[in-house]
Amino acid sequence: MLGLIAPASALLPSQLVYWTQCTVLWWIGPIIILIAIPVLDWVVGVDGSNPRDEDYERLSGDRYYRWCTYMFLPMQLIGLLIAAQMWAGDDLSVVDKLGLASTVGFVGGIGINAAHELGHRVESVERWLSKIALAQSAYGHFYVEHNRGHHARVATPEDPASARLGESLWGFLPRTVVGSFRSAVHLERDRLRRKGQRFWGVHNNLFQAWVMTLVLFGALVGIFGLKILPYLLLQAVIGAWLLEAVNYIEHYGLLRSKRPNGMWARCSPADSWNSDRLVTNVFLFHLQRHSDHHANPGRRYQTLRSTAESPQLPAGYATMIVLAIVPAIWRRVMDPRVLAHYEGDVSRANIAPRKRSRILAAHGGEDGLTAAA
Repeated sequence: MLGLIAPASALLPSQLVYWTQCTVLWWIGPIIILIAIPVLDWVVGVDGSNPRDEDYERLSGDRYYRWCTYMFLPMQLIGLLIAAQMWAGDDLSVVDKLGLASTVGFVGGIGINAAHELGHRVESVERWLSKIALAQSAYGHFYVEHNRGHHARVATPEDPASARLGESLWGFLPRTVVGSFRSAVHLERDRLRRKGQRFWGVHNNLFQAWVMTLVLFGALVGIFGLKILPYLLLQAVIGAWLLEAVNYIEHYGLLRSKRPNGMWARCSPADSWNSDRLVTNVFLFHLQRHSDHHANPGRRYQTLRSTAESPQLPAGYATMIVLAIVPAIWRRVMDPRVLAHYEGDVSRANIAPRKRSRILAAHGGEDGLTAAA
C-alpha cells in the first residue's frame, strides 16, 4: 500500500502549501522522486529476500496486490482533475503551476509503471485498465510496443528501448520515442492484417488508447478551458520522460548472446539491470527486479525474484535517474560495470554504433585493434 504514496502526492500539494505556506511544495513530485527516495534508498538499503517456491501460487493469486495497482488509477485521475482546476484559476503563479504540472507528470510517469504491470496480464479488465492509466501521459502505444516489441527484442540493437553503451540519456530519448512509436504502429498493423481487420477500427489497440487520451484531454479542456492545455501537455511530456529515463537505465549496454544459427538467445536474467533497493521497489511495484520480469514476464510483481545471475545497479532507479541526467557522471559509474559484467570483453556489449570504434579501441576490442593496425 505504500506504493500509493506516489499518486497521493498529486492530491497533497494544495493542502501542504496551505498549511505550511511553503510554495516549493507544489514541486513535491520531483522532490519525492529525485531527492527523498534516493536518500531513503541509501538509508534503508537493500532487501534481497525472495518468495519461497511453496508460496508462489498463493502469493500470485492474492488479489490484495492487484487492488494496490487498481487503486492507483482513481487517485491518479483525481489528482489530474484537481490540478486542472488549479491551472484554470488565477490563484497560482506561473512558476507554481509549472511545479504542479511537474508533480502531476511524475505521478503520470509512475502511472505508466502501473499500466505496465496491468498490461502484462491476461485478464481483459486489467488490460483495459492499463490503457486508461496510459491516457494521462498520451503514451498509449506503450501498451503495444512494450509487450510485443520490447520483450521480443530487448537487449539487442533492434530494440529502440534498450540503451547502448556510450549513448547518453539525451541521445537515447529521441531514438526511443520515435522508434517505439513506429514499432507499435507496425506491430499493430501486422496483427490486424493477420486477423483480416482494418487498422483504423475499433479493434486497434493503438486507436483505443489514443481515443482515451483525446477524450480525457478534451473533457478537461472543455470543462476548464484552453488555459490548462500547456500544463496538460507539459505533464504528459514529463510522464513520458520519466518512463523513458527508466527504460534507459534498465538495459544500458547489455546484449543478449546469439545461438549457433545466428538467432538471438532467449532473454535471461543477465540481460537486464537489477536493483534490490527496498524503498524504490515499494514505490515501483518491484519494477527494479527487472531481470526476473524479462526472464519470466508472466510473473506478477509481488512474486518477482532477485538472482545472482543478474547484473546489479549501484543504487535504485530514482538515484540512477539523477545520475543519468549528467552523462559524464553516468558513464563514470556505469561503463565500468558494463565492462565488468562481460569480464572485460567490451565487444560483447550493446555499443552505440557511432562510438563503437572508439570504445573498442579504448578497451582493446577486436574492431579497435583492426582500426589501430
